[in-house]
This record gives sequence, C-alpha cells and structure tokens, in this order.
Amino acid sequence: MDYKHRIIEQRLVELFNYFPVVAVLGARQVGKSTLVENLFKEKVAATVFDPVVDVGSARRDPDFFLQNAAVPAFFDEIQYAPELLSSIKREVDRRKKNGLYIISGSQNLAVLKNIAESLAGRVVITHLWPMSRREIDQSLEPGFIESWLGPGQVNLSDWEKSSEPVYPRIWRGGYPKIMELPDHLIAGYWQSYLQTYIERDIRTVANIGSLQDFGSFIGLLAALTAQEINHNQLGRELGIDRKTALAWTHIAEATYQWISIPAFSRNSVKKIAGRKKGFFTDTGFACYLQKISSPELIANHPLKGRLFESYVFMEIVKSLQNLPLVPNFYHFRSYSGAEVDLILEMNGTLYPIEIKMKSNPNRKDVRGFAALRECFPRENIHDGLLICSLDRPTRLSDTVAAIPWWLV
Repeated sequence: MDYKHRIIEQRLVELFNYFPVVAVLGARQVGKSTLVENLFKEKVAATVFDPVVDVGSARRDPDFFLQNAAVPAFFDEIQYAPELLSSIKREVDRRKKNGLYIISGSQNLAVLKNIAESLAGRVVITHLWPMSRREIDQSLEPGFIESWLGPGQVNLSDWEKSSEPVYPRIWRGGYPKIMELPDHLIAGYWQSYLQTYIERDIRTVANIGSLQDFGSFIGLLAALTAQEINHNQLGRELGIDRKTALAWTHIAEATYQWISIPAFSRNSVKKIAGRKKGFFTDTGFACYLQKISSPELIANHPLKGRLFESYVFMEIVKSLQNLPLVPNFYHFRSYSGAEVDLILEMNGTLYPIEIKMKSNPNRKDVRGFAALRECFPRENIHDGLLICSLDRPTRLSDTVAAIPWWLV
C-alpha cells in the first residue's frame, strides 16, 4: 500500500526542530513507525525494541547503547526499553541541541510516567490516532470544525460536497492495514490484533490475573461506547468489583482503545449529572468485538446510533490534533435528561455539538442546547452545531447549523 500522508506531519517536523526529544504515542498498528520513517527517511536511524530480546543491550546497559547510536535517532516501542529514558536525559543535557531523538510507544501507562520523570522540559508529546476519513482519502485540507472554531462566521454554502454512505466508514474504521484488505479478511485481522494487544500490551503494562476476562471487558466497553460509564454496573456484568473495572478502564485508555470525557460543570451540582462519557477509539474494532460482520448490518443493529456518534467524535478528535492549542472536551446531561453530546471549550467559549444518525433533523434534536444555556447563563456559548446525515449544510435556526458528517 502506498504511504498515506497524516494530518500531523507538518507539526511533527516543526516540533522536532524545536525540541530535543519528540514522543509519538498511539495504539498498536496505527502507523507510528511508518509516519516517522517516511517523514525523516534519510535523517534518522531507527531501532525497534522488543519485549523479549534486549536489542543492543539497551535495557542492560542503556548508556553504552546510546554511545553507539547515531543521532538523530528513532527509538520505536520505547515501552520495552524504559531504562533508556534516563540515559536519553543525560545525553540531551550533554549535547544541548534540538532534534536528537524521536521515541514512540503503543501504551502510555509506564511510558508517560517515565517520560514525565526522566525527560521533563526536554520532550514534547504527540498522539497518533487511527486514520481519519480525510487521511484515508488523502484530502488533508482543514475540515469544517477547524473553521467553526475560528474567528468570524462560517459560510455554510462554502461547504457543500457530495454525499457518501457512512456504514462502510464505521465498519472499517481507520487502522492503516485495514485499508488494503477485502471485507472477508478483516475479521481475521482483528482477531490477530486483539490477541496481540492482550498478550503483549496488556501483559506488559498490568498485572491482570485473567487476560481472558480482560478480553471480555474490552468487548463490553465496545458495547458501551458513547455512553456515560457506571463502573459499578460494568463490574457486575463481569463479576469484578468497581475498583477493578475502573482500573481496567484506565488501562484501555492508556493503550489508546478508549477515550473518556468529563461532564461540563461550573459547580452547578444540583442541575447536572457528573459521570464521564466514554468512546471506543476505533469503530472498526468495536464492530468486530460486537460481531457485526458487514457494513450493511449496522443499519439494524441496536448500537448503530452510538457507533455513528463514536465515529464522528473521533473524526473531530483527529481533525483538531494539528491545532496549536487543542480544546477541552466535555459532555452535558442535566438531571431532567437534557443532553449535549459534545462540548468544546476554547478561548473562553463553549461550542456545543449534537450528533444524530438521521437525514431529516429538526429543532427537537437540539433541545439540549437551550438546557445548556439555561443551566449556565453566565457562560459564553457559541451557536450550536448538529452533525448528521443530511445532504448539505443548512440552518435549523438562527443559532443552530446542521452539517453532514463527511464535512467534519
């Protein structure tokens, strides 16, 4: 498969010019190595670490390893050689220059802790997610969300594009290897991915008694995507306690399979519900875990609305990763039941977003916007946005725009 350019390429090159160490973190097989090797082809020597083999004695004698490593250098899967981080710090302090090391890892429990302790002030961290729709199609110009967050009004007529079906996008997700596979081989890919993820990543980062139970837990998380998470209930489903369910959720986040966002609050405790809302980070993986065997079967699946919301949420996350300052992400639900699926907070302004899998939206679909304004009358709340499956951008009211999902 030909190399597909990623949204964060320019930012990654720029960061490498201004920092001695750049860390690229993301899930297994999202394309971290491919990205770095294509961006820095003839400039950076690559070393891939292994959980079993001590490559170059990096774990046993990290100082000696670095003495013999030409710079700039790319150290892939750094979580398998965490001993190297302290040596990298000493080498950075000795050389006193930028653009020395790129490190990557597929889990951030130990890696981020070690980076924070060893490389504070010397490293910048970037995250790589599965490919977005724009990356898959190689149309990398900024999407609607970036313009919507910017200054001034967005002209909806500038954003009319031809429609496309959403189910194939949801079902395949964004892992690079999936793009070259025919439909009938995709389940085999995910079966292998799940096994490797549990037996290598999970065994490495956590002392979990039953890896089989953790596999069941990941499947259950996929079924709960785009929902507020009750860890007591989650634990009961699997016969584990709340503390274990919470710890396993953190592991899923640390290995980039799950994102949770808090409920928006300015201490209006009496009016809002406060649980975190979680999203499975790749809908293709979620479809496999829910045994959805073809794109067409999503149409009648009970999870179709939440799979759509998860897909759109992750497209927004991927679209905004190139911004100099990424907004805060929240959701909103009042005790009366009014909801806003997603709130972006940036520059003192709240940007409310509702996500619906329907082609004929109306004002009832955005009732949560009014509840948000009522609950937080002192906040600066931007006009609302509904993301759905209508043919072209339109206005539902003076304060609400509706756009097709493919413009995100």
